[in-house]
Amino acid sequence: MSQARPFDPNIPVLTELFSDKGEALAEPAAESVPADQASAPAGADPEWAALERRLSDRIVQQLQGSVDIMLEHRLRESMEQVLRQAVGDITAELRRGLQDSIDAIVARAVAQELGALQQRQPPP
Repeated sequence: MSQARPFDPNIPVLTELFSDKGEALAEPAAESVPADQASAPAGADPEWAALERRLSDRIVQQLQGSVDIMLEHRLRESMEQVLRQAVGDITAELRRGLQDSIDAIVARAVAQELGALQQRQPPP
């Protein structure tokens, strides 16, 4: 079994990096870094710097995957609504056009039939 690693308060959690609306928040405040680490130069230990880079790269990749999935989901929902509305509008327009065509065909057929009946019958 794997052992649980203790929580490191120096590593920001997602809620500190992103809002509920998916917007990136400002960089975590410098005061969140302990005083003994804040005074150490950034390049003091190359191993820690490499670890930090790898960790940052991995987190960015994981977040990018999540962002991609969220964007695809929202785009799909938006497109679904737009397409549903467009199909509804096109269907209504086709229905009106078909009804107009049927009305014109029936009116023409009735007029032709009445004309044929009038020609067959002698005037009174």
